[in-house]
Amino acid sequence: MARISRQEVEHVAALARLVLEESEAERAVGELEALLDYAALLESVDTEGVPPTSHVLALATPMRDDTASESLEPESALANAPEREGSAFVVPRVIDDEDAG
Repeated sequence: MARISRQEVEHVAALARLVLEESEAERAVGELEALLDYAALLESVDTEGVPPTSHVLALATPMRDDTASESLEPESALANAPEREGSAFVVPRVIDDEDAG
């Protein structure tokens, strides 16, 4: 019995703004089911008494003093910008107009 449906894969793809070909959607169902199977396997592992860790080695994180310093001049900061407008980077629009919704 499938734990993730084709419709769910297509829904998640739409939310991520991905266009999946027929074969890609079918492959995604299989791959996501394999991931869910692996997650279920991990759930069966006894972790009683194992402290949560973010890294296998205890490493010190070097910190620097949080002090104010001079900023880059706008011309230097934008020197390699592919496109700019005045003293700002021009980037593609990623949020729809509020009025359009």
